[in-house]
Amino acid sequence: MKAKETLTEFYALHGKGASNISPFNVYRRESFECSAHLEPVYRRDFYKISMISGGTGILSYADRFIKIDRPCVVFLNPLIPYSWEPTSAVQTGYFCLFTEDFVNPSLKNESLSKSVLFKAGGDHIFFPTADSIEFLKTVYENMLKEVQSDYHHKYELLRSYVQIIMHEVMKMQLPQTFHKHLNASERIHTLFFELLENQFFINSPDKVLSLKNANEFASQLNVHTNHLNKILKETTGKTTTEWISERIIKEAKSLLHFSNWDISEIAYCLGFEHSSNFIIFFKKKTGESPNRFRKRVLSIS
Repeated sequence: MKAKETLTEFYALHGKGASNISPFNVYRRESFECSAHLEPVYRRDFYKISMISGGTGILSYADRFIKIDRPCVVFLNPLIPYSWEPTSAVQTGYFCLFTEDFVNPSLKNESLSKSVLFKAGGDHIFFPTADSIEFLKTVYENMLKEVQSDYHHKYELLRSYVQIIMHEVMKMQLPQTFHKHLNASERIHTLFFELLENQFFINSPDKVLSLKNANEFASQLNVHTNHLNKILKETTGKTTTEWISERIIKEAKSLLHFSNWDISEIAYCLGFEHSSNFIIFFKKKTGESPNRFRKRVLSIS
């Protein structure tokens, strides 16, 4: 399974050179040729905000898909597996791409920290009015001009344009739609397990878990650690840390069995700074050392 598509791979796929790679860039959709078939759903290592003003297609993300048949704005981040299949020859609009380096505190400020741009779950597709579409076209055109400029502070200005897009889209929802779920605990429970499972696209020892503990998961879900722990304890009987540990052990066993990576490489990709800490953790959870487990399962195989 492909772990993530990098910016380098994205540009290569669309016939763009390495010179295009920068913390932020913006394009007209018609200048990028879409694939004619549905690619597997997987994650990217960059953020993307698309405005589809013309054309139709199918957007698949996580375990869902939606048919796009009218203008919309789509927010996607590195935690969301997705793919796009065009169903019309004409594809117009804009999109901007930016890396984690571009996301500084001024962009992820208090009012925008809970925006869908930074979430794994929730609604990421919005259908603007005709007036909003025209307004957003102007914003994207301004970004196209600015990204080519020599202005010393252009990235700060581009962050401001991204904030404008985010605020404009936030206005498209009535406040109550942010709290429409009948069971908030069930929603957080579901999102936690989506986040947890999405961590484990490990196909290289250089791939390291981005979320390693309960605090980091809670922060990503925009809840307090104690609240997340309480929900999971009530709904599953286990704590956040217990679920994270169980999933790490499951992945560790799989890597010990099916990969030829050494113990230090497995420890590193699972978030352990020192292999000795991983060995202690594994033995405590399973009753045997990683090496002994590997020898045992391989002898059975």
